[in-house]
Amino acid sequence: MNEYTLPIVFGLIVGTLTRIYMLRTDYRQYPTYLHGKTIHIALGFIAAGLGTVAVPSILENEFTAITFLTLAASQFREVRNMERNTLSELDSYEMVPRGKTYIEGIAIAFESRNYLVIFTSLVSTLGYLLLNIWVGMVFALIGFFVSSKLMSGGQMKDIVDVEYVEPRFDGAGLYVDNIYIMNIGLPERQEEVLRYGMGFILKPKNFNSRSTIANLGQRQAILHDVSTALGVYRDSGTPALVPLAKRDLDDGRVGVFVLPQEKDIPKAIKVIEAVPTLENAIRMPSERNPKKEGRGRL
Repeated sequence: MNEYTLPIVFGLIVGTLTRIYMLRTDYRQYPTYLHGKTIHIALGFIAAGLGTVAVPSILENEFTAITFLTLAASQFREVRNMERNTLSELDSYEMVPRGKTYIEGIAIAFESRNYLVIFTSLVSTLGYLLLNIWVGMVFALIGFFVSSKLMSGGQMKDIVDVEYVEPRFDGAGLYVDNIYIMNIGLPERQEEVLRYGMGFILKPKNFNSRSTIANLGQRQAILHDVSTALGVYRDSGTPALVPLAKRDLDDGRVGVFVLPQEKDIPKAIKVIEAVPTLENAIRMPSERNPKKEGRGRL
């Protein structure tokens, strides 16, 4: 048996288990059972193999083997494209779409997690080869911990306070608190909205949060997650029953109006608080440096 066989097997197992851990299906039901998971576990196994084999290649001065990591980067970019294209096609059939910003965030996450697998496999195999299997296990735990931290981004509860507010009508105008949502003139539709509708006010905790929740993609992600978790009381061709999120231009609060099939206020608040803060929606205008403005630097 080759001296590298056991360390390589060890790194493969650690990397694959790390990818399985990061491939959790929650209430959003993505990735889907079973074929969607099979694809990503297989890609995770390949990523683990690349990270594991890199260490023996370096120790044997086979530096040309490292070029496979460059090839892997281009292949995993295709994973992002695959996820983006798949979700974009499916989004047109959703009662409440995810939106392009949310889709791009999911696609980036699936690509980046393969790199985390490479990192975990690499450090695990390195520890095994340099010292022993116990050190390899310690390195594996460190890599696993780092991957666990990096895979979980921010959530809405970090930047906003969520409060339930009963929707109301002022004439034909639908309001959540003082935030105008839309115009509904038919009395029958108004009765449905008041019977099934729920309203929430998202209060930003600071100026940066105000800019983040103003992003249309972030607001659409909230509507999608709430509708996925609690269902949605609508069908195609009923624009009056579309969930909406509108902004108060004075103070930056966002009013969220949804029509769930399950009217569970505490659960809805938990879902809104757990909505991921989308990377492409994050804005930090308070951290700008006025001295560097206008220089055209990226």
